Amino acid sequence: MTTDRAGMEYKLTYSDTDIDLMKTMRPAGRLYWALLTVLFLLVMAGGWAWWMQIQTGIGLAGKNSPVGWAMYITTFVYWVGIAHSGTLISAILFLVRVRWRAAVYRSAEAVTVFGLMTAGLFPFIHLGRVWVAHWILPVPNFDGLWPNFRSPLAWDVLAITTYMTVSSTFFLVGMLPDLAIVRDRVKGWRKKVYGFLAQGWQGTDTQWKHYTAAYVFLAALATPLVISVHSIVSWDFAMSIIPGWHSTIFAPYFVAGAIHSGLAMVVLLLIPLRRSFGIEKYITMHHLESLAKFIVFTALVVGFAYMVEFFAAWYGNEKYEKAIFLYRMVGEYAWAFWLLITTNVFVPLLLWSKKIRTSIPCLVVICISVEIGMWLERFVIIVTSLAHDYLPSAWGLYHPTLTDSMIVIGSFAWFFFLFMIFVKVLPAVSMWEVKEQLPPPLKERG
Repeated sequence: MTTDRAGMEYKLTYSDTDIDLMKTMRPAGRLYWALLTVLFLLVMAGGWAWWMQIQTGIGLAGKNSPVGWAMYITTFVYWVGIAHSGTLISAILFLVRVRWRAAVYRSAEAVTVFGLMTAGLFPFIHLGRVWVAHWILPVPNFDGLWPNFRSPLAWDVLAITTYMTVSSTFFLVGMLPDLAIVRDRVKGWRKKVYGFLAQGWQGTDTQWKHYTAAYVFLAALATPLVISVHSIVSWDFAMSIIPGWHSTIFAPYFVAGAIHSGLAMVVLLLIPLRRSFGIEKYITMHHLESLAKFIVFTALVVGFAYMVEFFAAWYGNEKYEKAIFLYRMVGEYAWAFWLLITTNVFVPLLLWSKKIRTSIPCLVVICISVEIGMWLERFVIIVTSLAHDYLPSAWGLYHPTLTDSMIVIGSFAWFFFLFMIFVKVLPAVSMWEVKEQLPPPLKERG
């Protein structure tokens, strides 16, 4: 028997858990295929815009001098940040033995993998001449070109590749017992496919012993990556001398913001997942409320980082630093600055109220607000500093174009497209960890 925080009681058994949680993998209905088709068309529209950019030139993206980094790098940093939620919910909460993690971490890990797969597109999109992308690989070539390993951009490649490798391994290893359950319940070619993915899992004592040790090791390995990867991404900015970027607070500031946006994205995905497949007794309001409390905490941390950033600019008394922060508040992009402050800090604080954080419509609105605010935060950091550099003669404004807007929208469609395929192909909720928290079945008396 389990009890939701809303007071609903559910009697769960091992066999019922397998049947209920495999509902997500049943043949899809018309609504699913309609949504998948819309997302696919948006992905194709973004791909067409990218092709037109390749054919015509990078100028279609609206980038100019001095704003050479615009929506593409903004969205790249945003998706890397989204990817951090999976490691936080899965690895860190596993190590500290938080019980409510079991029902939500699988979807969070999928967010990590798909977020990195989306972020990885933007360096190539931003590159312009994508057909010579192999020149940046650290291999001997006829031009004698080698990457500058002292560049933060080279660090990005190494950090994100490492993060993708460890996160994907952690994601797949965590599914082995569930893939074996699916293998034993399906027939035909699907049984062969899931049998291969399950890698001969039989659930013996020896397998569980080695599996548990490996899982703890991967969790411990993935945990520092939450801090290191996004810290390295922040150094793309902090290692420069551009006003508004050259700051030691960027590493913890970016990490906090990444977790803030990632948690909101997980909530936005869990709400329709539990409703669409009738698994409210597994992903309960208690789970959503716990995530909402985390969002309140990260909102406070992000708000504190904003204040420290402004205090450092004032206390340092460096005129260019003070000028860029004043420009963010009252310049051409002031609307984005004040909107991000409102949506990232003040709106999430409404979740202090239990009535609001246990209301599904309120959760959806607040989490969408956070996603908008976190994208705008990256936009303001990148664009305002480049548009308002040291010399007034070099100042210039950036205006989004149809091309880069379609590519950014296509990236969101690509992410949700991958997630919708995931919930139909792989177990979206961990069956073995949910059953681990159920009371053992009583043996019948003879």
